[in-house]
Parts: sequence; structure tokens; C-alpha cells
Amino acid sequence: MASAENGILAVVAILAGLFSGGLIIALMPWLKAYALARPNARSSHREPTPQGGGIAVIVATLLAAWLGVSLAGMAALGDVLALTVAALALAATGAVDDIRPLPVRLRLALQCAAVGLVLAFIPAESRIIPELPWWLERAGLLLGGIWFVNLTNFMDGIDWMTIAEAVPIAGAIILLGLLGFLGVVPTSPLMVAVALFGAMIGFAPFNKPVARLFLGDVGSLPIGLLLAWLLFHVAASGHLAAAILLPLYYLADTALTLLRRALAREPVWQAHRSHFYQRATDGGFSVNAIVLRVFLVNLALGALAIITVVRPHGSVSAAALGVGAAMVGMLLESFARGRKA
Repeated sequence: MASAENGILAVVAILAGLFSGGLIIALMPWLKAYALARPNARSSHREPTPQGGGIAVIVATLLAAWLGVSLAGMAALGDVLALTVAALALAATGAVDDIRPLPVRLRLALQCAAVGLVLAFIPAESRIIPELPWWLERAGLLLGGIWFVNLTNFMDGIDWMTIAEAVPIAGAIILLGLLGFLGVVPTSPLMVAVALFGAMIGFAPFNKPVARLFLGDVGSLPIGLLLAWLLFHVAASGHLAAAILLPLYYLADTALTLLRRALAREPVWQAHRSHFYQRATDGGFSVNAIVLRVFLVNLALGALAIITVVRPHGSVSAAALGVGAAMVGMLLESFARGRKA
């Protein structure tokens, strides 16, 4: 990648971080007054804590990404515009839900509309599994996008958890772009990844355990959409293994938790605190210990994903997926066992 483009990426990341942090400082008095998350039976915090920091993260991400697109001299992009509108719509949905919970059906309908809007602007030739009928693949992507939006929300249950997930994913995608794998990371997704990376870093000091501020649904829902969009571009470039490896911890924790609750005939649509990372807090792990382990595993998953791109062979991808699954499995098993054992 040319030095001029590297300079643009640096500007985008720095401005996203500064704007995210500055906007949080400006909004903090209002959030303390009107957006307190009070502890309940499902909470991992003990004191009323303001939520809604995701407002700053999303606004900073989108503004910085569009600045990067403009500086790169790219023409108006329908897919980025659709992503922007959809992310803002999910942020608005989350903001309302943070203050007054919305009915499940209404939330799902709004999420379906947001994900559908993004998919409507993805070129028809962008395929992950060309052997499937186009309509079947898009239906699967719609369901997958809604799931990813929600799983990001579900996993945002302790301090720094979303940072431990989003930063390694965005960082790996940025590294692929910097290494010159433009076929894997086109310019517009690269700008979004850099902007999200910077904005999450700007948010991190405020969410450091014990957090002074939470993302809230206003942040976790659109962050899930942004990550899903980035992972789609990785998968559509012919690197499905990399797109699976990058979020593998989130995928495994949510899928296994959902399956366990379904088998126990629990209402899977209701909020709970039985994810593996939540069981780890009950089992004696500190929040710092949990997020550090998740972060390190995600860094390793990012390295494995990059290997599958650098060496795009079936055997390499299979081996990387096996190693990644083993690492995630061991982490989940340790969380389920707990330190008290």
C-alpha cells in the first residue's frame, strides 16, 4: 500500500479515536443524568453506571470512515451509504431500547430492515458460496447478519468485552490491507475497519474495569452490523475460513449457549447471564482475567486468519480452523469450569 494511503489510514484512526473520546466527555453529564444502567439479577456491575457510549463510537466511526473515503478520492459509494443509514437506524433502535425496552418482534423487524438494506446494496456478483442459488445465499446472509447483530449485543455483558473482540477483528482486517491484500480488503471496508478500530480505542479508557461507561444497545447493535459487513467482504473475497476464524469465540459462545438453553427448554429470546464468560465471573474469574484471555485468543485467531489468506490452500484452512476451534474450546471449557473448581 502506498505511503499516501497509509497516511490517510493513520489520519482516519487518530481522528476516530479523538472524536470518540471527545464526544464521550461532552456527553457524559447527559448520560449520567438520563441513561443510567441500574444493576439487576442479570447484571455484572454493582453500581448504577451510565450507558450510551456507543453513540460516540458509532458517530466517530462513520464520520471518520467517510472522511477516509473522501481523502482517498473515491466516488460516492452506495454500499457505504446504506451501511451508514442502517447503522444509524440500529443505533436509534438501541437508544430507545436502552431507555424503554422494545417488544422483541419490533426489535427483530427493525434489525431485519437494517440488515436487508445493507444486503440490497451489495453487488449481485459478490458471492460467498457461488454454488448456492443467489436467493438462498442472501436469505442465509440476512439471518446471519441479524444473528451477528444480536450476538454482539449479547456478548457485551462485561467491561472491555466488545473491545477485546472488535479491536482484534478490525486490526486483522487492517493488517491484511496494509500487507497489500486489496482483493481481500477493498478500500471502503478498510476505511471502516480503521475508523472502527480508532473509535473503539477512544472508548476503551472509559470502559476499563471497573467501567465508568457502557456501550449500551445504541453501540453494540450497530457495531455488530459493522463487523458483519467487514467479515462478509473477507468471505466474499474467497477467504471464508478467515471470516469464520476472526469472530470464532463469539460464534462459539453464543451458539453453544443458545443450544444449551434450547435443550433445557428455556426461553432463548429472554435476557440471561449464562454465557460462558458470565459463568466465568460466577466461577471466580475476575473481569480482567476474562477479557485478557478472550483478547489473547482473538489475537491468535486473527493470526490464523491471516495465515489462511497468505496460504490459500484447503489443507491450511482446515488446519487453521482446527487449531482455532481447539483454542476456543479450551477457553470455553476453562470458563465453564471456573476457578473455584
